[in-house]
Amino acid sequence: MEVLAKIKRCAIRGDLQFTLKARNELLCDELTPLDIRESLINARSIRKTLRSNAPSRSAKREYLYVIISPNLTGLLIYTKGKFIVESGVEVYYLLVSSKQST
Repeated sequence: MEVLAKIKRCAIRGDLQFTLKARNELLCDELTPLDIRESLINARSIRKTLRSNAPSRSAKREYLYVIISPNLTGLLIYTKGKFIVESGVEVYYLLVSSKQST
């Protein structure tokens, strides 16, 4: 629950960044960054936690968090993201994927 609270705090503060892939998914599904913020704030649980196996990862252990949650109109949205750490401080939540849940 602590991780979900941190994700929600990032969403409330607007400390969200989107990869190019996530931005393209938003466009394809006609979603806005506000839809994503609403979905993250409404989330009740993290659906899945994945350990990243990307060779370019900067941290020794990096986790991706999958959340499926509705925005304020009830549309289910799938997001996958991770925390970005700069100089030892978590700065924002990076969305790797953000699209309408199927």
